[in-house]
Amino acid sequence: MVRAMAVTVSNRAFAGVYEDTSGPVLVALLQEAGCQVDGPVVVPDGEPVEEVLRDAVAQGYDAVVTSGGTGLTPTDQTPEMTRRVIEREIPGIAEAIRLTGRDKVPAAILSRGLAGVAGRTLIVNLPGSTGGVRDGMLVLGEVLGHAIDQIGGGDHPRTP
Repeated sequence: MVRAMAVTVSNRAFAGVYEDTSGPVLVALLQEAGCQVDGPVVVPDGEPVEEVLRDAVAQGYDAVVTSGGTGLTPTDQTPEMTRRVIEREIPGIAEAIRLTGRDKVPAAILSRGLAGVAGRTLIVNLPGSTGGVRDGMLVLGEVLGHAIDQIGGGDHPRTP
């Protein structure tokens, strides 16, 4: 079973201005994808994102999926903090997530989320909206198990 952590990146949810709505959706969708999930952990944007990602990698999580902080506002720093942690980027995941949402919400292509590997941990940034989380998990859910297997040294399945 894939051990995953769900992280909500939101200055306002962290401060208690409003309730985190995307984190519980993310947890439910990761569970539906067959993961044992911890979280959602709610952190403000910026350095705390880097800290929670590094901690999750050190704790040996197979996957960490974030929600939020991927937009264009000056406080949206999740991709920059993720880039500090990942060792290898997986651009196809992030590109597919953006493209999946664009037909319903054209602004989905403005998300700057990343996907990559740190140690043996897959890290994926999703948008902060519940719809963005749903669209992103449509993509991620299809490849999550295979990605984790590959990160752990697994081989591609062979067909006779």
